[in-house]
Amino acid sequence: MTVIGYAPGAYDLFHIGHLNVLRHAAAHCDRLVAGVVADEVLLETKGRLPVVPLAERMEIVRNLRVVDDVHAEVVPDKLEAWRAVGFDVLFKGDDWRGTPKGDRLECDMATVGVTVHYFPYTMHTSSTALRRALAALETADPAIRTVAALPR
Repeated sequence: MTVIGYAPGAYDLFHIGHLNVLRHAAAHCDRLVAGVVADEVLLETKGRLPVVPLAERMEIVRNLRVVDDVHAEVVPDKLEAWRAVGFDVLFKGDDWRGTPKGDRLECDMATVGVTVHYFPYTMHTSSTALRRALAALETADPAIRTVAALPR
């Protein structure tokens, strides 16, 4: 039986933490689908738009050799993603383990026979930390603010 894995994430400002989760996930399944969360869903769930638009984030992730396919997550419900993709295991960083959102995810996935597998969260690098660094640079150098304001 082929085990299909699913690794959802924003994958904004792609960094080593993202790569670590995807590499670990690929090692624990036969086929890996990365769920790339849509801009509107990120605005709804995190209160902010990504820096890199969905189409570009999908293209970046699609071109990683550890990823077999990508899926655009246009709603926050992982059961909807499961209906579209049909995965057997969902991979998340262990920062979700034991939290209300992680417990809810595990319960939802259990209703369709999907297990949730956690991998170590890369503490020293995150998209949030990268956003803060970019904001600090923008504040320090007006020229950066001009480049950041260019249309995507």
